[in-house]
Order: sequence, then C-alpha cells, then structure tokens
Amino acid sequence: MYYLIFLIFLIALFFILLFHTKRKKIIAKICKMEKTEKCFLLNEVVKPFGYCYHCSCGFFSTIWDAWQKDFGYTYLFDKTAPRFQMVFQCEPIYFDYDGKTWLIEFWKGQYGINTGAEIGVYHADRIIPPEDYKKTVFFGATENEMLNLSILLYNEKGRYVWIQEKHWWLTAFLTGCFSNPADLFLETSITFPDYEMLDAFVLGMYAAGYCAKDFYVFGLKVTFTFFAPKNEETGFFTRFLCRFAQWKNRFFCKLYTWVTRPFCQTEDRILYLYYHLPFIFRKTLRLHRFQKKKKCHRRNKK
Repeated sequence: MYYLIFLIFLIALFFILLFHTKRKKIIAKICKMEKTEKCFLLNEVVKPFGYCYHCSCGFFSTIWDAWQKDFGYTYLFDKTAPRFQMVFQCEPIYFDYDGKTWLIEFWKGQYGINTGAEIGVYHADRIIPPEDYKKTVFFGATENEMLNLSILLYNEKGRYVWIQEKHWWLTAFLTGCFSNPADLFLETSITFPDYEMLDAFVLGMYAAGYCAKDFYVFGLKVTFTFFAPKNEETGFFTRFLCRFAQWKNRFFCKLYTWVTRPFCQTEDRILYLYYHLPFIFRKTLRLHRFQKKKKCHRRNKK
C-alpha cells in the first residue's frame, strides 16, 4: 500500500516538474520574440477563427471573409447567446431598400473573457413583413454592399477601443477585460452609398423607437450612440442566465489574468495560451454566437 502511494507521488511530481519546465521554456521563447514577429504569428493562428489582431491597439476584430458569414444572422443567435457566456445588449434596425429587407444591428457587452462591440450589415432576399423579422435568416452583405463603419467603445472611465473599416461585420474585442453591458457606450457611424438607403435606415431608426435627437446625419453618414436597447426582452429566466454567465465571465477573466501572469501585453498572453494551453486558447477565440453549428453546417453544404 505504501509503495503504491509512493509511486503515485513520484508520478505526480514528475508531471509537475514536466509542466513547470515546459512553462519556463515557453515563457523564454515568447520573451525572445520581436513584437512584429509575435503579431505576425498571432494573426496567422487566429485567422482560421475568422479574426485578426490589431497589434498597435491590442484588440481582435473580424476579417471581411470570415467563415461566420456563411451563417448569416437570425434572432435565435441573440436569444441563446447567454448559454455560451455571451451577455450583451443589442439593437436591430430593420428597413426596406432595393427590394430587400435590410438589418443593421449593434451589439455591446461581454463575450466570455472579452469585452467587445459589433455592427452587422445583413439583408434578406426579399421584402419581409415585420411580424416575420424574428423568423427570418438574414445574410451578410456582399463585398459590393459593404458599408463604411466605425466603432468607438467606451465606459465612464474612458475609451476602450476604436476601429473604422469598410465591412459587413465590424467588431472589436478586448481580451481579459470584464464589463457589464449597461456600463458600455457604443458610438458608431455608418456611411451609406446613396440617400435612398440613408432615408430608409432613418425610417428604421424611427420604427425602432428612436427620434431625431438620438442620431446625427451629415451628408450620407449617420452617427449614433447606443446606450440601451429600446425593446429589450428581460424575462426572469433570461436575467438569471445572464447573471450566471456574467459570474462565470468575471471568474474566468481573473483566471486568465492569473494563468498568463508572466506577461502584460495581450499578444504575449494569447501566444502563451496557444503554446502552453491550446484548449483554453481555442475557447478564448470563440467570440461568435454559433460555434456549435460549424461542423454541421459544413456537412450540410457538402
């Protein structure tokens, strides 16, 4: 019996030493890398997830040809998001233009261990009656339909992140940062290709419950600050899921900081996870609301 306990102790000690040695080697490897090398490598490893890393600012965003575009958007994604540790406020704006119903939606909140914001540009293939909006799958705008978008995400303490790009799904995610959605402010701007689309979007804003003082129009550009959704669904079960998800998000943010404590910069922390704890690295990069369906979707396409 004592020999068995001693053997178990030796095996445990061996794996602890192996883990510690591997950790030290990885830390030394990352410390020897130049910043440009780190950022290039990080962009290579996150690209299959549909993201890129902005090294100068320290945040992730989506690439325009991300695989997530194949899924489009449906109301169910937002409805089930808290089950995947995603707690955010969203504001969908529907409007009819060019024989189609369009959807431009804004999001801000907590995506696992990431504080972030999104703007999505989608449309259906026809005019959809309002009662069917939540049943319809909207598809991402094509390359010719993408709009010039900007995101400025901040709280009462100051600016978090800013990005401007021509896109169909502009995003910004800060890893290891915890926030409550209600404490975030999302200042956005959208530049439309013509006044017909601009006017249709403005009508959509009015239909969603906004008034003229809530946004600013200059030429073909609309600037809008998203504080709180006009028609938020807050049932008891939804509130419970969100609070539980936020409790876990806060815990995992602290755990992420502790595990990657040899480093301070985001690129160092993420590369450390990539080399040392790849399963946590993959979990960290799951910033979208439909990761569980990717494999099934690919099989269906075949």
